[in-house]
Amino acid sequence: MSGPLDARGALVSREGLTRRGLALEYTTLGWNVVGVVVLAVAALSARSVAVAGFGLDSLIEIGASTVVVWELTGADEGRRQRALRLIAAAFALLALYLLVQGVLVLATRHHAGHSPLGIAWTGATAVAMFLLATGKARTGRALENPVLITEGRVTLVDGILATAVLVGLVLNAALGWWWADPAAGFVLVYYATRECVAIVRHEEP
Repeated sequence: MSGPLDARGALVSREGLTRRGLALEYTTLGWNVVGVVVLAVAALSARSVAVAGFGLDSLIEIGASTVVVWELTGADEGRRQRALRLIAAAFALLALYLLVQGVLVLATRHHAGHSPLGIAWTGATAVAMFLLATGKARTGRALENPVLITEGRVTLVDGILATAVLVGLVLNAALGWWWADPAAGFVLVYYATRECVAIVRHEEP
């Protein structure tokens, strides 16, 4: 028979899930704050547009995670809608960055130097972001929180982008294929744009 104990158990469970969601976001924030510094050093040493661009993506991820922390610590419908709009804007910025960077690199035929630090960091970031994205998706579904679910997709894009940058850096170092990274980035332009459009359509009355 359901009763007050069931309601209290559900409340405790929800509080636990909220704490888990916050822990995932704080972990993402910490990782990307460190990443901005590491990627700046790697980009300057290798004069790599791709590595510098991935640092910008880390800044976007920091912004998206901050939005989710803001929403989870005081959720209401108005705040939730504003949070979703901000995440949609982050997706739009990411798509724009990828498009502009890819076109510039291909047009200028920019050949970056080798970046062992960039390879190591993007490899580690790919693994970390895929794990965090999985955790956010599961926690968001359990909480029925569209903001956490949506930001989990931002983290997934971050992981895919890290993989694309990693492949580009490795191919550049091993085979001299300087164009591999911008080419991979164009795939993500479609993905990020699709997510942005999906959020906007979801909000339409």
